[in-house]
Amino acid sequence: MDHDVIVVGAGPVGARLATVLAERGVDVLLMEEHASIGRPFQCAGLVNPWSMQQVGLNDTVLQDIDGATIHGPHEASVSVGVPGEVRTSAVCRNRFDEGVVHQALNAGAKLRLSTLATGLLPIEGEGWRVNYRHESSTGTANCRLVVGADGAHSRVRHWLRCGRPKEMMIGNQVEVTGFDTEERWLEMFTGVAIAPGFFAWAIPTGFGTHRVGLWSAPERLDEASPEALLHALMHTSRHAPRFANCQVVARYCGPIPGGMVRRPVRERAMLFGDAAGLAKPTTGGGIGPGFKQVSLVADALANAIHADRLSEKALKKISRPWDDLRRHQTRARALRNLFLTESDDDTLERHVAIFAQPDVTAMINRLGDIEHPVPLGIEMLRKVP
Repeated sequence: MDHDVIVVGAGPVGARLATVLAERGVDVLLMEEHASIGRPFQCAGLVNPWSMQQVGLNDTVLQDIDGATIHGPHEASVSVGVPGEVRTSAVCRNRFDEGVVHQALNAGAKLRLSTLATGLLPIEGEGWRVNYRHESSTGTANCRLVVGADGAHSRVRHWLRCGRPKEMMIGNQVEVTGFDTEERWLEMFTGVAIAPGFFAWAIPTGFGTHRVGLWSAPERLDEASPEALLHALMHTSRHAPRFANCQVVARYCGPIPGGMVRRPVRERAMLFGDAAGLAKPTTGGGIGPGFKQVSLVADALANAIHADRLSEKALKKISRPWDDLRRHQTRARALRNLFLTESDDDTLERHVAIFAQPDVTAMINRLGDIEHPVPLGIEMLRKVP
């Protein structure tokens, strides 16, 4: 075999997996279709404290964020969070992604850029042959375990017939100057006319810049495009005056897969991150769940690779801790639907007004966790009328 493991996709989750496996003596190849790391940039670029601790890339942080101001569809608003208590950080995704890949390389992993995986062929009882195209040439590389970490529209997931994510949302985002707000506070905007069933955001990224975007499900857009909704937020909504001085300096868009696929492991094959459908149902973030997915199996998977025990049955046993991730996603999606997605504007307004009650805000500040919203949601169902 050319390699123990080929990881298709050198985003942060694939690179994190390559790092922890290489640190445990596994021969890993990262195969990335793009010519550079961290491009194209397709997400809000938020990294929670636990994930940052895993990689220690604090020098990539553009702005620490302590809390959020949530705006209802009409007039209600509430600010949650505690000044000085970092809940998440906006990072420079190019530098962050490059940093995680460099950690993988320093641990001993190898990297091929501009290399598009074009197909998989099983090598009976031994592994996989990965066909690829590199610039104008083609080639193959063999491995004992293939990993799909190639994003929301994963080719590896399709080739292995692993099923589809439960949901596929779409996000649209611009980077702007000229939006005036508190530098350690992000803002969320709700309403059917703004982001049907979901929300829009303005995230401070330091140096007077913000990422302004929204996400929603295609079936809820009613022929409107995410670009048109974002334009309306910034130019015709009740919030438009706050964006009057904004200048757009960059634009991004991309899919957001939510809900773990039915079969994230197959014979000598696994899916990680967005390829597995691990974006958070509540925020769309994927780095935190992906890093957690890696941490839950790192030791057992490395041992199995060294012992060449990589049958589907063996990998299912190794990945059993992922069942908790799946259950958490299901509960978080149900709470999101209850509080946000299935609510009309009047109901959303009432929710935000309730959140603004001092005792409820205190509960949110005490129990709120971007990565673990379920305990807060359950407590609110129990105690908030």
